[in-house]
Amino acid sequence: MPIGMNQTTNPFLYGALALDEAFTDREAELAELRSDLANGQDVVILAPRRYGKTSLVWRVQQELLARRVLVTHVDLMTTPTKERLAEKLAKTIHDDLASTLYRARDTALGVFRGLRVTPRISLDPDDASVSFGFDVGHRAADVDATLERLLELPGELGADRNRRVVLVLDEFQEITDIDPHLPRVMRSVFQRQPEVAHVYLGSKRHMLERIFNDENEPFWRSAKQLQLGVIAPALFAPFVVARFRATGKSIEDGAVARVLELTRGHPYATQELCYFVWEETPFGAAATPAEVERGLAGALRSEDAHFSLLWDSAPAGQRLLLQALARESGRPYTAVYRRQHGLPAATNVQKALAALRRRELVASREDGATEIAEPFFGEWVSRLGT
Repeated sequence: MPIGMNQTTNPFLYGALALDEAFTDREAELAELRSDLANGQDVVILAPRRYGKTSLVWRVQQELLARRVLVTHVDLMTTPTKERLAEKLAKTIHDDLASTLYRARDTALGVFRGLRVTPRISLDPDDASVSFGFDVGHRAADVDATLERLLELPGELGADRNRRVVLVLDEFQEITDIDPHLPRVMRSVFQRQPEVAHVYLGSKRHMLERIFNDENEPFWRSAKQLQLGVIAPALFAPFVVARFRATGKSIEDGAVARVLELTRGHPYATQELCYFVWEETPFGAAATPAEVERGLAGALRSEDAHFSLLWDSAPAGQRLLLQALARESGRPYTAVYRRQHGLPAATNVQKALAALRRRELVASREDGATEIAEPFFGEWVSRLGT
């Protein structure tokens, strides 16, 4: 039994990072990403929302840190301006790189001397943590030069101590909103950093794909693309069974099969449904398909506010298509599908489908059929009005 877990602790987690025992089988992806980053390979991780991209990267980060690889992480969702990006970069470079390489505080802070814009450096009296501030109002050229210099530092620090560096850029699709010229500046710096492996991930897959697959973009074909898919039932089922058993409960084979039928191996959805199924199962008992159905009702209640927002923001044409796809995945363009589900002309369906793809509410299966991306959203839509 994992440390800190007892018979009253639900072993399934959703909504937060899946860490330690909660991390579900991704052995192949773990090994591939670990090897790529240790080799200095830049990687962009592509997957729909809630597929565990951040959890995967976190797990690899911990393994690389244990091998003395230097890892630093910046979330661009928290950096809406170039000044805020400079602040976050300076802090993570200081905390994760300079302070690790140079034990003396003055030496660690010394790496920031000579920046075009001099930052305000503050020391917290309680925990001795260091923070950086870059005031607004400086000339754009000076801010750009400061950012460029900060982006160069990870490579220089790694080369100075002959250490591999990994720079993780989360929510990377936000880069063009910060400044349309930043991707070109970043690419110019990054291609001169053999000591640094850059990892790009984000929650808006279609925007990341455009950044790395459009030949007119600076990052075109600049990174290996790692695609995350669903987790196969043969790998997910043992995880579910083991988590139940670790807490004094069990789950029948038929119940596991029903869970994975409903979630289609979607990592987040499977953890979420199992959370509610576990809650419905008495201690010492086995979860049956009946507990799965009650657990599903609980998951739908939990997601109701989120799904209602998605539904309310969809125009009539998109709602009509979502209802059709909730009844049956398929090829909405075809005359047969449109006739069976009462859809309008192909041009109208095409417009609605394109909008739903941009919102990442629908996705294409390997066989070419279109389906609703989040398993429970389709179930929620199918129950509207019932």
